Amino acid sequence: MAERMAARLAAQEEQIAVLGEEIRRLRDGICGDRDTLCSLAGRPELESLRGENEKLKYRLIHLRRGLQAQAEPEDSGRAGAPNAEHDNQEGDAPQNKKSVAPESKKPGENKKEKAGGNRGAGELDPWPAYIAERLTLYDQLKAESDALLARRAAETHPISVVLPDGRKVEAQAWVTSPYQIARGISQGLADSAVISRVSGELWDLDRPLEKDCALELLRFDDDDDAQAVYWHSSAHILGEAMERFYGGCLCYGPPIENGFYYDMFLDGQKGVSSNEFADLESICKAVVKDKQPFERLEVSKETLLQMFKYNKFKCRILNEKVTTPTTTIYRCGPLIDLCRGPHVRHTGKIKALKIYKNSSTYWEGRSDMETLQRIYGVSFPDSKLLKEWERFQEEARNRDHRKIGKEQELFFFHDLSPGSCFFLPRGAYLYNTLAEFIREEYNRRGFQEVASPNIYNSKLWETSGHWQHYSENMFSFAVEQDIFALKPMNCPGHCLMFNHRPRSWRELPLRLADFGVLHRNELSGTLTGLTRVRRFQQDDAHIFCTMEQIESEMKGCLEFLRCVYDVFGFSFQLHLSTRPEKFLGDVAVWDQAEKQLENSLNEFGEPWKLNPGDGAFYGPKIDIQIKDAIGRYHQCATIQLDFQLPIRFNLTFVGKDGDDKARPVIIHRAILGSVERMIAILTENYAGKWPLWLSPRQVMLVPVNPSLEEYAKKLCKQFVEAGFMADADLDSSCLLNKKIRNAQLAQYNFILVVGEKEKMTNSVNVRTRDNKVHGELTVDEVLSRLTLLKQSRCRTAEEAF
Repeated sequence: MAERMAARLAAQEEQIAVLGEEIRRLRDGICGDRDTLCSLAGRPELESLRGENEKLKYRLIHLRRGLQAQAEPEDSGRAGAPNAEHDNQEGDAPQNKKSVAPESKKPGENKKEKAGGNRGAGELDPWPAYIAERLTLYDQLKAESDALLARRAAETHPISVVLPDGRKVEAQAWVTSPYQIARGISQGLADSAVISRVSGELWDLDRPLEKDCALELLRFDDDDDAQAVYWHSSAHILGEAMERFYGGCLCYGPPIENGFYYDMFLDGQKGVSSNEFADLESICKAVVKDKQPFERLEVSKETLLQMFKYNKFKCRILNEKVTTPTTTIYRCGPLIDLCRGPHVRHTGKIKALKIYKNSSTYWEGRSDMETLQRIYGVSFPDSKLLKEWERFQEEARNRDHRKIGKEQELFFFHDLSPGSCFFLPRGAYLYNTLAEFIREEYNRRGFQEVASPNIYNSKLWETSGHWQHYSENMFSFAVEQDIFALKPMNCPGHCLMFNHRPRSWRELPLRLADFGVLHRNELSGTLTGLTRVRRFQQDDAHIFCTMEQIESEMKGCLEFLRCVYDVFGFSFQLHLSTRPEKFLGDVAVWDQAEKQLENSLNEFGEPWKLNPGDGAFYGPKIDIQIKDAIGRYHQCATIQLDFQLPIRFNLTFVGKDGDDKARPVIIHRAILGSVERMIAILTENYAGKWPLWLSPRQVMLVPVNPSLEEYAKKLCKQFVEAGFMADADLDSSCLLNKKIRNAQLAQYNFILVVGEKEKMTNSVNVRTRDNKVHGELTVDEVLSRLTLLKQSRCRTAEEAF
């Protein structure tokens, strides 16, 4: 093995020497000839040579490292890992040295011994054997890929690249890369670009362009796709560190909403500890310092099964998920992983990285599969952004609905009913108040509330199409000779309601609303507080209407959501999602419906964005995201057209022309979405400081001494009978100031202090949870003001009082 690697290394160095001589020849040939310099400086051949030279230098680093790692076990006199040779060209830095293991270490032991509880570097010494085997096969595949690319480059032809401002740049197929074009515009643009988008497809910056195209260069701050790529590349850095530290089998390592994670299977080993984060971060920093290039290869499925034979999880992905003869892998340093990509140019682009959490999970979230260790991280191109993120996380932890729910005794969960929330009296008040708010709006807007069954024969779901695509997420069971299931949504039941008798055009639009209990068999590993549950209720409604009524009904739905979100204090974003590539129905019908949705959005007056091709296969939709107090976006409301469900259930009505086969359209619509999830969002948005109308603790009566407790109890009863969540603090062991402070910390909106004077005048002394003193007022006046503020759903009742 060592001899073969040495031969490859010698050949590689010879290639570098040839390239260096060629560059010197070109440079010498153009010295003193400014015209020739200008003509040659931008030639694709020279750019290709430069790029190849840079790649070869990176490969030289890792070939030498691989050679030394391979030779090391044969040298019994050496206890530590080798120092990686390096090239300082363009800021390349040496690889972090591996820790020196004690001489008494046995070859089979994975970790260094830790003494006295102190953390050591902990990196495996030597690395797992599969790393060297994987690299050997990769080098063969890379040589074949480079040869193929060289043949294509030799047959290059001019192509035209269109920039976002309309300018056209000439380039060479299979030679010119997006990075080279960016550098031709400005070095600053080239350095700040995270990834490119080529004719709508995300594209590695160093990957040669293949044909005429449109090119966008994406920066971290400007584009969600760029952030996802940045975090995906960071996940690979974490994956490399995990292999070098734990030596297990990597599984999935995707970007997520804010950061990334990587799952690893540790067979027979202990789990991950937060005490190891510093060691992992140290390895990650060394990987970043190395500026390891991300290299892309397209490889046959059979070859990859051989490459990843040590990892049953990668083999499962290949066998179960990959349906094409070939797929792609990416390499950075010693890590080679199944990956669609794309990625940043090299690991040095990741400027600030933090590992902040770990947990256990199951393979693909299934509790009957292997237990995996998941490590979360986040990264940014600037350390200031990381500090801002850390401050944000601290604020988010303080607002966590699970924490506040426990402190305020709103709800809890129990292992005997996972994913199903127990709402305590104050939490149930929140739940019912939200439902009553929506019911009031239903009455004002022509909705009719219905109640439908919880359990249906599976034949219903076969008709609707859910059984074929969603049965794994349903709770089903045998009843006599049939299979039944708890409903995960209301729409099929509402279709039965519409169809139970003949319908006339005069009944349309028919707006049916339902707060029925829904159940979805979410995987146990995905259950998260109130945001992902198994038992929930929605402010679910279905509007049965004609094609001509779509626009007016959409306007009504948009006004409905604006009314509700204004009460909560949410701003929101609107997105119109149009016909996808795979759709059902007639194109003309889709076009007509999309035009009506567009008209309704334009008349609504709020800004909106187009998501072309992102609609459901059965109809276009409007997606709504609300923004909370700390800038996070949440998907709650949905307005979805459905052309297919009326066909599946053969829904008809008698039209104006007497046609008894006229087909309605269904609009699926929800404003709160899941009531449980909305409570979680509101809890975190208000940080537990509920507005008066929604607050589970509205009024606290505080007597100044025990002799006034009866008066306080009398007033408390009066406020409760008036519909307020009121309590009286009758703890005689607490002083007055302590009682007031306790009520403020418990987030009672109003604290009413009563003394002898107040008792004599049937009044109270009013102050708020923010310690604003409104002074002495009669009980009737206080009740009147608070009732008015509650009925108006004022968000700042404490100020407006």
